[in-house]
Amino acid sequence: LCPALSGIKMPGRIKCWSDPVVGSKKFYYRFCGHGLVGMAGEGYCKISSQRIIDGKNLVPLLLEEVRHSEHEFIFHYCGSYLHAVRWYQKESGALWKVHYVTPNFQPQEAGACFGIKMCQYFSNEVTHHNPLLFDLSRDLLETNPLSPASEPLFNMVISQMAATVAKHYNTLTPVTQQLDVYNTVWKPWLHPCCGTFPFCWCEDESNNDTIIK
Repeated sequence: LCPALSGIKMPGRIKCWSDPVVGSKKFYYRFCGHGLVGMAGEGYCKISSQRIIDGKNLVPLLLEEVRHSEHEFIFHYCGSYLHAVRWYQKESGALWKVHYVTPNFQPQEAGACFGIKMCQYFSNEVTHHNPLLFDLSRDLLETNPLSPASEPLFNMVISQMAATVAKHYNTLTPVTQQLDVYNTVWKPWLHPCCGTFPFCWCEDESNNDTIIK
């Protein structure tokens, strides 16, 4: 899943195959992690044909066959909730970001949730408002939302995003929730236990790992 906020960025390192990828080449490009699955499916890994892969293949970008990847729109989810959409407008090179939901920060201007330690992203812990538009090429921290008065393309971008979201929703099918409480809570019986359960720690390397069953 892609983060709803731009504050999380991670450099990627790819151990490549036999294709002639330029060594030590750096790519400064924003994409969603789903693209790695799409890339692996291009003949490099066996992926079940019954699985729907919605990521974009990054191989042409790595091989420098294209200047930009196919990631025109990136959808930022928290669980099953769509919070934001990012649009790389290829014609102009603009990078837009629309927020449909934002956390209720504590304090309000803090940009974080110090009162509850971790921001929540659903129910009464978020604010649903008219879309907030940001130009990431000029405002990477997303601190200055645009308006029709400050951005001539505001209405066009908001309309395009809304149409894209509607089209995106039409492609979704119901699936089992993978991020519910049961699937995210720690399950100690699935973890290696070094030592005698429940005291799973080692004092030296001579202890053997055992799987709790």
